Amino acid sequence: MTSSSEGDGVAPDAERDASSPSDAEPAALPAAAAAPARPRSSPAAAPETPEAPDEPSARAEPAESAPDPERLRARFGRPFEAGDVIFREGEPGTEAYLLEEGRIRLIKKVRGAERSLMVLKPGDLFGESALLGGAARWSTAIALSRGVALALDQGTLQNLVERNPAVALRIIKQLVGRLRDAEDQIEIMMLTDTQSKVVNALLKLAQQSRAASGASSNGASFAISPMELSTRVGLDVDTVKRAVQQLREGQYLRVADERLEIPDIEALRRLFGLLGLKDEIRGEQ
Repeated sequence: MTSSSEGDGVAPDAERDASSPSDAEPAALPAAAAAPARPRSSPAAAPETPEAPDEPSARAEPAESAPDPERLRARFGRPFEAGDVIFREGEPGTEAYLLEEGRIRLIKKVRGAERSLMVLKPGDLFGESALLGGAARWSTAIALSRGVALALDQGTLQNLVERNPAVALRIIKQLVGRLRDAEDQIEIMMLTDTQSKVVNALLKLAQQSRAASGASSNGASFAISPMELSTRVGLDVDTVKRAVQQLREGQYLRVADERLEIPDIEALRRLFGLLGLKDEIRGEQ
């Protein structure tokens, strides 16, 4: 995937100059005559012998170029259609996938029921259990739309990471983001009130959006579908839609297509505090 040029051999003339002292001395005379005069520390100083010409092509490491997306897609691209199963939970993991186009849904069986874990977008890495070598798939990946993913086995992905620091950094950020999302989901699952779950998830998404954009205002805007939001909070889509509608009626957020706009994050945070207080009072009764 990345190209490297073979090192050039040493020039034959240079080899003769370096290995034959008798040839080196005559060559030094015109070089010394052509050079500008320099002060000498001793009149008996011997004339300088010219150094062998630099041969960077024989010593320098070839520059590593960025991976060509078209070459990667041609070699490792796996097209899929909506409804296709990319892999199933429990299967041996032999390849990790980098989503190029389309959307993928990860689901997991919990006590016989399928639960959504997340909805992936272009740029996301999934199926990373293959990096452990022989590990079984932790979830099932189902295509939500037509698209393309790069299928990379352990050796290919390792080679790509070693040769391209930018790719390695991208993967590290992906995995750190996954860990953060998992911790957020654990926190949300511990909440008992439906509205609190949705508000908590929206607050975290708003904070991430502001951090990514560097915005200093008290509002935030981000794209998320009802299915993605339902996956984050562990509720069905209809329940999430009702909760979002209540927030719209209270003017805590606005909806345009699949994009949510929160005009006042602090107001939404105060609502979350009130919902928690209400839940505590209900628990004491």
